[in-house]
Amino acid sequence: MDRTATVNNMKAVVSDDCRRWALELAPPALYARSVPRPLASSRSPTPGLFLGLIITLAAVVAYSWYITVQISGLRELQNHLAGRNRKDSLQLLRIQNDLNSLALAMRDMLDNDEPYPLTAWSAQFQRIRADLDNALKLEEQVAVAERTPEQREFLGNAMAQFWDAVDRTFALARDGKESDARAQIRVSLQARQAALSTAVARLLVQNNEGEEQVGLRIGRIYDRVQRQVYIFFAAILSAILLTSLYLIQSNRRLFAQLAALSEQRSELAQKLISTQESTLLHISRELHDEFGQILTAIGSMLSRARNHVPEGSPLRTELREASEIAQSTLDKVRSLSQALHPVMLDEAGLESTIDWYIPVVERQNGIKIFYEKSGTSFPVEGNVGVHIYRILQEALNNLARHSRARQAWVRLRFLVQGLELEIEDHGVGFVQSSARPGIGLVAMRERAELLNGKIEFLKPAEGGTLVRLKVPIDKTEPHVQ
Repeated sequence: MDRTATVNNMKAVVSDDCRRWALELAPPALYARSVPRPLASSRSPTPGLFLGLIITLAAVVAYSWYITVQISGLRELQNHLAGRNRKDSLQLLRIQNDLNSLALAMRDMLDNDEPYPLTAWSAQFQRIRADLDNALKLEEQVAVAERTPEQREFLGNAMAQFWDAVDRTFALARDGKESDARAQIRVSLQARQAALSTAVARLLVQNNEGEEQVGLRIGRIYDRVQRQVYIFFAAILSAILLTSLYLIQSNRRLFAQLAALSEQRSELAQKLISTQESTLLHISRELHDEFGQILTAIGSMLSRARNHVPEGSPLRTELREASEIAQSTLDKVRSLSQALHPVMLDEAGLESTIDWYIPVVERQNGIKIFYEKSGTSFPVEGNVGVHIYRILQEALNNLARHSRARQAWVRLRFLVQGLELEIEDHGVGFVQSSARPGIGLVAMRERAELLNGKIEFLKPAEGGTLVRLKVPIDKTEPHVQ
């Protein structure tokens, strides 16, 4: 193996050892550690809500069934009882009217002032008889079910006996025995007609009483349904009220747990970020001070040793190459120290650090960055400056790795209400390859929350990505701790 390859291998070994040592000492990424265990979750409100829903549905079904039964009974009362009762009363009134017509005819037959014989009323009686027969048939069809068989038979039998007496009366009249016929009318026909009228009147009264009873039953049904409606509404409102109170209480517990978890998460994020920064600062100082001094001393010793070696000696060349390796390693250690925590951030402040960092990113990644500053600059407190610098660093790293853009714009604005930082590119933009955001974006949001600021990830009109950070003035003032 020639000398050049040996030197290159030594440089690579030293550089890899430095990087590996730095990574081993570096703290794990944000949220890499185990997060605190969530608060003991209370019982889920889902079973209670399902129970309330089942009770409500059961109440609705039971009430619907009850209303259906009541409406069916009401319809039966109105159609089968009240309706039939009215129709029966109409037929009884028709019978009573025919009986009254018979009474008037018999009164005229007994009046001797009429010049007509008794047989002259035969046609009128036959006409009334036909109408009565028709009325009786219809009345039997619509008669209410509460009527007894004796009541049903009495009217028909009495009507048959009356017409038998009428037939005998007209037979006597046709035989010329008008005086006997008139006597038959006075003794038998009028009495039978009065009995029939009384029976029909009694049936009408019974129907009226039945209608009143049906009306009372319908009124009771309406009253009962009305009470059930009130009870149903009260039960439904109670179920809704209890379910709502249970849901509100469950939501309050859940929101309280979420608030506690959010507070724990913020405290954890602050502690992790603080630990990360302190560790990076410690490693950076160790690299810069300890390893830097050691490598500087090695380079000086190699230079002095080379001065004591005669010119043209192979050892002098090897010492020179070893000194170059030491100097290259020293430069890489200092570069790694600056990457971990720029010393300039503590010594010169945020603005000067950004002025130095932008050209470094351009040189390392080959991206042209247009850097703009506006407003009257003011000093930024150290910890706030670290968070802003880390957000800028993460945004530019994401831009270099993922955007495929060759140009970028960084704008730093010092405003009256605070500080605003924008990083914009016109590359491919965010690719939502998974439901979980990258750890870098999470860290940027956490740092913005620690500053009480606001960070936005937007898409410019030209495409790509725009990261905008706004920090209030009270966080940027040096006296704020």
